[in-house]
Amino acid sequence: MDMKGVLVAFVLINLSILASCGAPRKVIDVPFWNNYEPSWSSHHIKYLNGGTTAELLLDKSSGTGFQSKRSYLFGHFSMKMKLVGGDSAGVVTAFYLSSSNAEHDEIDFEFLGNRTGQPYILQTNVFTGGKGDREQRIYLWFDPTKDFHSYSVLWNTYQIVIFVDDVPIRVFKNSKDIGVKFPFNQPMKIYSSLWNADDWATRGGLEKTDWSGAPFTASYTSFHIDGCEAVTQQEVQVCNTNGMKWWDQKAFQDLDGPQYRKLQWVRQKFTIYNYCTDRKRYPTLPLECTRDRDL
Repeated sequence: MDMKGVLVAFVLINLSILASCGAPRKVIDVPFWNNYEPSWSSHHIKYLNGGTTAELLLDKSSGTGFQSKRSYLFGHFSMKMKLVGGDSAGVVTAFYLSSSNAEHDEIDFEFLGNRTGQPYILQTNVFTGGKGDREQRIYLWFDPTKDFHSYSVLWNTYQIVIFVDDVPIRVFKNSKDIGVKFPFNQPMKIYSSLWNADDWATRGGLEKTDWSGAPFTASYTSFHIDGCEAVTQQEVQVCNTNGMKWWDQKAFQDLDGPQYRKLQWVRQKFTIYNYCTDRKRYPTLPLECTRDRDL
């Protein structure tokens, strides 16, 4: 093979490698009303710039929240958020997916506020078949109150990946074969809320909300949803996409090497609690922890 042929082969190989990487597709920015509606205390939500930005307000009388108009079974769901600034102790901003059944499935982002000058804590959790208790907590590597940052979930039949600005901070693999339930047959809606949780959120409830700083404001934009819509029980069965959607193809069955290195970076530098390493709480290692590489 001549030098030109070698060069072409090199380019093709690298293009193939790039194509196989499991990086989510570029988020599509859409207005709030395309995908969402208020779920409670709608008078505590303000819409700016034609609905491309929404502000949630919390005062002593009420917090507020919104939810997706439709339910989904698998997909890629993303929100850009700017959290409450200043003294946010006791305040929780949540972004999560949840089914409505008693033994519900749920995938959580919970941002726990803190005293001025202290960092936010991001808590994630995964519920399957009504069982949670899979908390992980990290500090973020930036100030989430200064600018908008992207928080997203990729969910298919193989894995759940939780991202912050396209950095995977958590993986929950499908481990049904070893006896761990996985969300695969209960459609979920996407929710977000801003509320007072000073009975537990900051230092276990020791730090209370300072209402002199109210109203507290969390801002949202880029209300991206790319999922398999599930309207009726019959349509739920159709959501077994079998590789028909980009997020359900082979490249997204696992993280690639660079993504696992980013995950380890988060584990080593920013993790402050991981249920997988809590031997006091779990003397026997939860089955999914080894497969999820959470040790």
